[in-house]
Formats: sequence, structure tokens, C-alpha cells
Amino acid sequence: MDEGGTFDVAVIGAGINGAGIARDAALRGLRVIVLDKNDACNGCSAASSRLIHGGLRYLEYAEFPLVFESLRERITLRRIAAHLVKPLRICIPIYEGAKRGPLLIRLGMIAYDLLSVGKTVPAHDMLNRNEAIENEPGLQNDRLLGAARYYDAQVAFAERLVLENLLAARAAGAEICTYSEVTRIGVDGGSVSGVDYTDVLTGEKKQCKASVVINAAGPWVDDVLATAGTPGKKFIGGTKGSHIVVSTFAGAPGDAYYVEAAADGRPFFIIPWNGLFLIGTTDIRYNGSLDEVRTSEAEVDYLLKETNRVFPAADLGRDDIHYAYAGIRPLPRRERGPESSITRKHIIKKNRKLARGLISVIGGKLTTYRNLAEQTVDRLGKILGRRLPDCRTQETLLPGAYRLDEARSLLESMESLSSADVQRLLGIYGGRVINVVELLDSSANNLLEAEVIFAIREDMARTLVDIVHRRLMIGLDADQGRALYEQAGAIAAQEFGWTESELRSQLDALRAYSDSFGV
Repeated sequence: MDEGGTFDVAVIGAGINGAGIARDAALRGLRVIVLDKNDACNGCSAASSRLIHGGLRYLEYAEFPLVFESLRERITLRRIAAHLVKPLRICIPIYEGAKRGPLLIRLGMIAYDLLSVGKTVPAHDMLNRNEAIENEPGLQNDRLLGAARYYDAQVAFAERLVLENLLAARAAGAEICTYSEVTRIGVDGGSVSGVDYTDVLTGEKKQCKASVVINAAGPWVDDVLATAGTPGKKFIGGTKGSHIVVSTFAGAPGDAYYVEAAADGRPFFIIPWNGLFLIGTTDIRYNGSLDEVRTSEAEVDYLLKETNRVFPAADLGRDDIHYAYAGIRPLPRRERGPESSITRKHIIKKNRKLARGLISVIGGKLTTYRNLAEQTVDRLGKILGRRLPDCRTQETLLPGAYRLDEARSLLESMESLSSADVQRLLGIYGGRVINVVELLDSSANNLLEAEVIFAIREDMARTLVDIVHRRLMIGLDADQGRALYEQAGAIAAQEFGWTESELRSQLDALRAYSDSFGV
């Protein structure tokens, strides 16, 4: 077994929480290794509604501190990831007989604005019935009383937000090991001693020494804990959230819509996203396989029916769905009560019964990952008995947030690029697109070739699925980028040195992965 080095902390999980923790810890001078059995952002971080939001509905459960934290972090992310996080106007239609009436929604809007101290987006406004119809003519107007409009933010490509945190961690000295499955957390004398792991692509077995292990495996937290000893109490009681993706439809809204479902009173979103519409999410307790999470027929029917109810001209059916995705929220285990009432606050748990120096992160939101990471690394310093430097992640830009104006000027000067191309490239790479373009002068004959090479050389892609779905982001297009699979595969094969058989295997795996999102 190969020795993988000695670290202050091994972070298990390369989703948003693990990536954020790694970045913070590395920036504070700690020796960090990140391990994940899949690619970065291959779990619940990618299966979200892709919003950076304050959690308006958490006000119903009086979780004011969580809303305040979320709104503060929204401001921070708009600053440190300006190329990825954009303002999004959201409208809430108010109907007669709904669970949430005009007074409750107005009070919620006022509270939301008050908790948004220092916000960089406009305050809410209320629309009467006629104004709501004028604003959105396709909206169901039967029993419509009015609407509320407010601003949150959208991260179209959560995958890139996770990746940039990992890139920042790597630049600060962290070692990032994707496709590295942890098989054992070593315990010596009651304390963590290190981690055994296997490269799932090559079969190579490795181990590393670590003073602390942070289990940020999301829904897999309990599975990871089982590698440290006899499993005890289960901490995760995840719920499944599903989304469907469709093209623009008849009567489609210009704003995002946050709507109370008639079937169960649960709010769901209809969101303009990536030139398409993202509709979701559901919230269902889940006890199945964490590695085979799929959107059910019942969830698809629920989302279609509710969308058609609110926008009657849409008349959406299964044939209109390009693909669907589902994920498990890594929420604290709770056997009873409605799923929506389970807290979204994170828990940083010391697993002393298994080993000193073993910490598990339970829950958390995409929006609040940075603050969660700061709190976790603060605790990490105490466990290590070291006085760490202050956290710098609130002020330090993510890699793509630098040189944005220079990057825009460069792209706009390229006659071969349309304005849509410019927006796409900036929305994926930010200022780092300058380095992509530089490849056109040295290694690439066209932009696609430059992007694939960049994904491999700079963005840690190891498979064709990584490249298509989590680097170039064409896997999220309406056709899931299928027209470019062969071409992208040929470029990757040359860069990686794949044989013809290996390329065929990669293409087969890519098509199977894309097919898995079908309904």
C-alpha cells in the first residue's frame, strides 16, 4: 500500500462543504488532503435548486438566525464569486384559500428585508391582482389576490462553485484526490491516526496519516463513520429532492416563481435557468440506495401538474422534460413530523465515541457553506491545539472572480464569439477564461479543444463524464451536450493517451450517465 503523506486534516467529501472546509483550512496554513469516491460535486451539491438564498420559508419555523446567516452569506458570495452568483427576482403569487395568505406573506417579506442588512439587491414590493397579471400574463388568475416580488440569487452551475473552492484549496497547498474511496479511518489509542483509501479508477490502494478527519460526506456521513469502527447511532435522516428540466413553454414567466403547491401546501420553484426552466423541488423521506437516487414517476407527475396549474397554457407533459435529477439532503435524523420542518441548520459533531479527532458535518446549505467551513476550521484549530490565523475566505475572491473586466474585453474582441458565447464562458470560468483562450495559441485548434484540455490540465477532470457534466457544463444543456460527445471524447483521448478501447468505454459510460437522468 502506497504511503500518501502526512496531513493535519483529511477531509472526506468533495461537495460544497468539504471543498469550503479544505479551502479555509489550507488558507490558514494547515496541511490538507481531500478525498472523495467520485468526482467533485457529484452528490447533493449538484442536485440542489441552484439558489443562493436566505431561506424565506425558514421564517415559518422561526429559524431567524439561519435566515440572517444565509442572507449575510448571500452578500459574501455575490462578492467573492461574482461570475457564478447572480441576482434573481422571484415572485410569489397569492391565491384565495392558500395556506399562506397576503398578511403572512407581507410579514415574511418585511422580516426578510429587515434581516437583509447591507443587502446588494432591491427590497421587496407587493403587487395587487391587476399588477400581478400585467407582470405575468400567463399566470393563473382565477382566485388570484396579488403577488409579492423579492430578490435572492442564483448559482447556475453549483458544480463550478465547488470546483473553484477546491482549486483555491489546491493553490494554497491542499492535495485533492477525487475518485478516492475511503475504506478505513485508522484509530490508534482512541485517536484518529489516518485514512486508507482506494483509487477507484486504477485500483491502487493508498494510505495517509492525519491528525484529524473531517467527515463531510453529505448523505454518506453514516457510511463513512462505519469505516472507523462499530456503527452506532445514525445521524443522517435525508429527504429526497427532485427537479425536472424543460424548455421555455407557453405562458412561461420572466421571473422565477415560488409557488405553494395545491396538493400539499409545500412551496416549489419554477426558475429560468441555463436557457431552460428548472422546476422543483420535492421533499420526501428516503431510505433507498444513496448511489442510485432517481426522480420517481409520482414526483414527475406532481411537478408537472402543479406547474400546469399555475401556468395553464404550459400544458407540459412527460415528453417536454429534457431530463430530471434528484438528490438526498443530508439532514439530521428525525423520525416524525413533516419533512419541511426538519431544520436546515448544520451540526458540527465530534464523534468522540469512535475516535478523538473525528468530526462529522451534518446538514448545511449551499448558501451557508463558507460560514460552516469557518466554524469547522475554528474547531479544528482547537482540536489540534494550535492558534490558527483568522479566516480569510470572506474577503478572498474565488479564482474565477479575478480579472473579470479583462476577460470580458478579451472575449468581446474575438469575432468568432457571439454575445451568448461570451456570457457562457464568463459564467463558467470567470477571469480564468483568459487561460482557456491562451490555449488557442499553444495547444488547441478551436474553443472546444481548448476547454477540454483546460478541464484536464487545470480543472482536475479525470473522466469524460467529468468533462461534459461538471467542467464544460454542456451536460446540463437541453440535449445534455450529446452532439459533442464524440468530438470531446477524441480530444480527451489524445490528452489522456487513451486507447481506442478506453475511449469507447468512456463514451459508453458518458451516455449511460446522461441516460440515467431520463424520466
